[in-house]
Amino acid sequence: MTDIDIAQGVEMLPIVNIANQLGVDADNLEQYGKYKAKLPLSLIDETAVKKSKLILVSAISPTPAGEGKTTVSIGLSQALNRINKKTTAVLREPSLGPVFGIKGGATGGGYSQVLPMEDINLHFTGDFSAIEKANNLLAALIDNNLQSKTRSLGIDPRTVEWKRVMDMNDRALRNVVLGLGGTTSGVPRETGFDITAASEVMAILCLATSFSDLKKRLGNIFVGFTYSGDAIYARDLNAEGAMAALLKDAIKPNLAQTIEGTPAIIHGGPFANIAQGTNSILATKMGMSLSDYVVTEAGFGFDLGAEKFIDIKCQYGNLSPDSIVLVATVRALKYHGEMDVKTLTTPDVNALKRGIPNLEKHIENMLKFCKNPVVAINKFPTDSDEEVACILDACERMGVKASAVDIWAKGGQGGLELAQMVVDTCEKNIDKVEPLYDWSWSVEKKIKTVASTFYGASAVDYTAQAKKDLKKIEKLGLSHLPICIAKTQKSLSDNPKLLGRPKDFVVTVRSIEISAGAGFVVPITGSIMRMPGLPATPAAEKIDITDDGSISGLF
Repeated sequence: MTDIDIAQGVEMLPIVNIANQLGVDADNLEQYGKYKAKLPLSLIDETAVKKSKLILVSAISPTPAGEGKTTVSIGLSQALNRINKKTTAVLREPSLGPVFGIKGGATGGGYSQVLPMEDINLHFTGDFSAIEKANNLLAALIDNNLQSKTRSLGIDPRTVEWKRVMDMNDRALRNVVLGLGGTTSGVPRETGFDITAASEVMAILCLATSFSDLKKRLGNIFVGFTYSGDAIYARDLNAEGAMAALLKDAIKPNLAQTIEGTPAIIHGGPFANIAQGTNSILATKMGMSLSDYVVTEAGFGFDLGAEKFIDIKCQYGNLSPDSIVLVATVRALKYHGEMDVKTLTTPDVNALKRGIPNLEKHIENMLKFCKNPVVAINKFPTDSDEEVACILDACERMGVKASAVDIWAKGGQGGLELAQMVVDTCEKNIDKVEPLYDWSWSVEKKIKTVASTFYGASAVDYTAQAKKDLKKIEKLGLSHLPICIAKTQKSLSDNPKLLGRPKDFVVTVRSIEISAGAGFVVPITGSIMRMPGLPATPAAEKIDITDDGSISGLF
C-alpha cells in the first residue's frame, strides 16, 4: 500500500476539532476549507514558549531519497501524544521542486503523515506563491528603475545580484538574458532564476518575528551598487511595504493534522543545503505557545540543517532545543559504506560497518550541543535484525541512547520507546544550547570553525571571486552576520562523492552571497546551486489525477 492510499483511507477531523485540542477557538481560525487553516500571530505567548519543550529532529548524511526524517518527526509527535504529552508537530512545507523531481511528496509516510497530504504537497494555502510574487516584485522594481529616465538611482546593472524565482526545478533558467526587444523592453543584462525555496524572501519569512521585523528585513535586501559605488538596498526602491503586503497571509502559520489527529503546524520551506532549512520562528513559537512539547525538524544532515538551526534560527528567535534526535537508517549507512544505491535493500552487515563512521561523526557533532542526544533508527522492511543490532551497538559504544522505530507501519505506536527517551532527555537537558561560533568573529574564522569542527575539513580554500566577495562584505559592514554555508547534503565534505567520514579534505568556497535581509551571508561551496534540475526520470511523470479528482503518484 502506498502513502497516498493510506492517506486517502483516513477520515480527517475538521480543522476546528484540531484547533480545539490546542485550546484555539474556531473564531480565531482563518479556514481554508474543512481541513486547513491559518493561525493569527496574536496566539503566540512568549511566557508559554519558555515553558514548552522543543525537540529537534535531524539526520545522518542521507541517500538521494532521504532517510524519513519528516516521517520520524511526525511519528514521534504522535507517540508523545500517546503517552499523554500534549504535542504539536511543527514542520516545513514541501517545495514543488523535490515533489516533481527526485523525491516525490514530502509529508511523511505510511501511518506517520501530515494531512491533507495532496494539498500540502501542492499549493496548500498559497504561501509559496506569495513568496514568489514578493521576490519577483522586487526584481520588477529593479529593472523598472534601470529603465527610468526620471527616477533612476543610477544602479549599475552589472552589480545587480537579485534574481527572479519559481518553485520548480528548471536548469534552463539558471542563466538568462533579459531586456531584449529594444529600448522599450528594458535594459539588457545577465541574470537568472533561483528556486523559491532557496530565495532570500523565503529565508526572511522564516526568520521574521513580526510584521515590522518582516518589513525591516525586506528593506535590508542588498540589490547592488550604483555606478559611483554606493550600496543599494530594497528600501531605496521603496519595495518593502508592497512586498510585505503580498506576504500578509503567508506570514501566518498553517494548521493541519497528522494521520492520528495530532496537531501539525506547517510553515515555510527553506532548503537546508542553501538556506537555514527549517520552518519559521513564528511557527515554532506558535506550537510552543499552544502545546507542552513541539517536535520540529531541520533539513538534510546534522551538518547542514541542525547546525543552521542552532547557529542562526535559535539565535534570532531566542530558542534552544531541549532534546535532539538523530535519524539513521540501515540503507544510508550501507550507502556510506560505498554499497551500490541499487542494492541497498540487500542485507550486508560489512557495508553497514564501513558506513558507521558517518553516524559516529554526526553523534560527535550532536554532543557538541547536547549532552543527551538520542538516535532513532528508522526501520525499513528490508532491514535485517543483525543490521539494526549493529547500529544499536555503535550507539551504545558512544554512550548514546538509541531506539529502532517502526513508525511508517505502526504510526505513533511504533515510536513509544523513542518518545519516552525524548521525555527523559528533555528533563535532563536544562542548559541552553550554545552556538558553535561567535557572530563577531571574522567571516573566514566562522567558516573555518564550521568546516573543521563540523565537517572534519583540514583547510578552507577561497577562489578569487570568494576573496572579492569577502572584501565586499567588509565594505558593506556585514562581517558580523552569521554564516549559512551552502553545501552538498550527500557528504560531510563539499564533494558529494566523498562518502562515509572523509578526512584530510579541503572545502572550497567559490563565492559568498549576501542575504542581508535574512541576516546571514552564504558561502557557496563545491558545485552547489540555487536552481536544481530535474532528474532523468522525474517524479512528475508518475503523478496523475482521475475524473473524480483523486491524485496518485505523490508517494
